Amino acid sequence: MKKLVLILFVLTSVASFSQNDAKRIALYNLENKVAIQGYDPVAYFKQNKAIKGKNDFTASYMGVTYKFSSAGNKDAFVKNPSSYEPQFGGWCAFAMGDSGDKVDVNPETFKIIDGKLYLFYNAFFNNTLKSWNKDEANLKAKAEVNWKKIYK
Repeated sequence: MKKLVLILFVLTSVASFSQNDAKRIALYNLENKVAIQGYDPVAYFKQNKAIKGKNDFTASYMGVTYKFSSAGNKDAFVKNPSSYEPQFGGWCAFAMGDSGDKVDVNPETFKIIDGKLYLFYNAFFNNTLKSWNKDEANLKAKAEVNWKKIYK
């Protein structure tokens, strides 16, 4: 009987984790399951710049794959992945706050706020980071509410 309970627990846990992974993959801004268009999430924090990751240094967290520019950055991510992931699934923070839309980003346009990574759309003379900076507190609060609605 104990074996049966243990087996059911393991199967339920695996199914639950798989559903969460699938949900993240479906909702996050990914290209071939890779986040941030292959940019190194740790570099934003350590070097304060966007650095393209390498195929030699990859790690996955809950179904989402990240690339890193160095083994050290990969190791830092593996130790605490949630602290390096971009907010709002890697979608444009301004658009998430302004309209609740999932808008693609330019990984080189970013801002670290309270130890969290925010990415922004920046193309065709439209840098949404500039608009974000004009009303950051309000847009950030709205973006968090909108992302929770999407992620439910």
